[in-house]
Parts: sequence; C-alpha cells; structure tokens
Amino acid sequence: MKTAPSSSDARTAVALSGIEAAAEVTAEVARQMRESGVIPKLAVVLVGEDAASAVYVANKARQAERIGFASLQIRLPAQTSSAELSAVIQRLNADASVHGILVQLPLPPHLSAEAVACEIAPGKDVDGFHEVNVGRMTIRSTLAAFVPCTPLGCMHLIRRAIGHELKGLNAVVVGKSNIVGRPMATLLMHAECTVSVAHIHTRNIEQLCRTADILVVAAGSPGLVRGDWIKPGAVVIDVGINRIAGEAGAHRIAGDVAYDEAAEVASFITPVPGGVGPMTIAMLMKNTYAAALRAGAYASSTACRAAARE
Repeated sequence: MKTAPSSSDARTAVALSGIEAAAEVTAEVARQMRESGVIPKLAVVLVGEDAASAVYVANKARQAERIGFASLQIRLPAQTSSAELSAVIQRLNADASVHGILVQLPLPPHLSAEAVACEIAPGKDVDGFHEVNVGRMTIRSTLAAFVPCTPLGCMHLIRRAIGHELKGLNAVVVGKSNIVGRPMATLLMHAECTVSVAHIHTRNIEQLCRTADILVVAAGSPGLVRGDWIKPGAVVIDVGINRIAGEAGAHRIAGDVAYDEAAEVASFITPVPGGVGPMTIAMLMKNTYAAALRAGAYASSTACRAAARE
C-alpha cells in the first residue's frame, strides 16, 4: 500500500489520470456484466439546449453503449413544465427495463433540481441525489445507498494515490454543494479523516488549505487555489471544470486549482481536463450496473414469494 503524504515529501506532483482509472473501472464493470449476463439500461433526460449539458449527455450515452449497456436519451424543450417532467420520470420509474435514471443538471431556472431528484425512484437514482440515498449514505446505513458519482470518483482517485488507509489524515473540502462538497466531506469522514469544509464565507481559507493532507476543490472558481495554499506532499483533487473565454471565440477548460503552481508542491494532483471528469462517468456506469443487479435480485425474490403463496 502506498504511504500517506507527509510534509517532507515536497516534489513535482504525479498527475492522477482519471482517464486511466476510469478505463479500469469500466473494464471491471464490463467483465462483471459478461459473467452475470445482466445488461443495464440507463435513461438520461436532458431539458433545454445547454451546450455543455448536451456534450455531457452524449459522453454518458457513448460510454454506456461502449461497455454494453442499453441507453435511452430523452430530450425535452426548455419550457417543459414541472408536471411534464414529472410525468416523464414517473414513466421511467414504472418501466422495469430501465435500471438507472439521470436528469442532467443544470435545469432551466423554473425547474427545481431538488424536487426533480426526489421524483426519481431511489432504486434508480444512480446519481445519488434522492434524499433517501443521501440519508443512507450520511448515516452509513446497512441498506445500500447510491453515492453521488463525482465524490465517489474522487475517493477512488485518492485511494489510488495513497492507498485505502486514510485514518487520521487532515482533509479539506473547498465547496459545500449537495452534488460534490457535502457528500465528499461525508465520504472522507467515513474513511476516518479529520474533515474541514471551506466555502465562500470561510475566513483565512488559505491557512486552512495549508493544513490539508487531502485537498478537494469544488468551488467553481478558476485558479482559486494557488500553489502557496498547498501543504507540501498533499494530494490535490481538482473538481473544477471552468470554460475560460479566449480569443476569436475560443474557449479553454481550467480547474479551480492553479495546476502548474500546485504541481510544484503536491505529491499527487488531478489534471483538468482528464482528471475527475472521466471518473464521474465511470462511477455512473458502476452505479447503474449495481442498480440492475438489485432490480434483478428484487424481481427474483418477489417471484419466489409469489410462488410460495400459490
């Protein structure tokens, strides 16, 4: 097992490739599928014409089909009402052939992401946003919960870097969203880290970041974390994906961490792009396969109970 970082380990960081790690995860899912004969089906709902969301949806569908999943894409106009979207979700909930449902965020302003998340049946909520899954994850319930894909992918990368023994390490999460920050902090606490969560109102955020053996940044602010914010030898997970306008209408993608500066201090760091992003999709595939297995087990147990009553 790799050793945990220490303050004496300062060196040029190793780039944590999400592309490589995601390929390993999806290859394992594909292997399990071949052995089990279970073919998951993922339904992705896109509301509106957001260009970035359309790219994400296409990438998810392409990855699903690449490893042998069935996939369904439903595109709805931006003016779709809450009742119309709810009706689509309820149809998917009732469709036994669909194992995972994902409603792509962000939604148009008149639709509530929180309300939509709770429309999805918990057993098909492969994004892990339903309050039932959030509750089970938070209390570490013995009942299986789907964990949000991005934090799950971040934990995979952290353990890939320094092993599974994280007890006692200081972890700082910059960002407190329900999608990344809060569940990320919960997973790190479950791993017995000492966890701090920083956000826009945090005082002396630079000093707090410098205490982190594990620093996860999901602030949505390009280049927020500078090299001198980082503890020598820390593992840095950059969740930020920011589109920066360039000349002649061109754009580039930047993270929330000043990569070149941070790489001179950290022991491991995720690049942007090619770091956390591929892991999010890989964990979506893993969650969807798990949902299909659970659906099959439930159907089998229900059939057995029905046969016993006859």
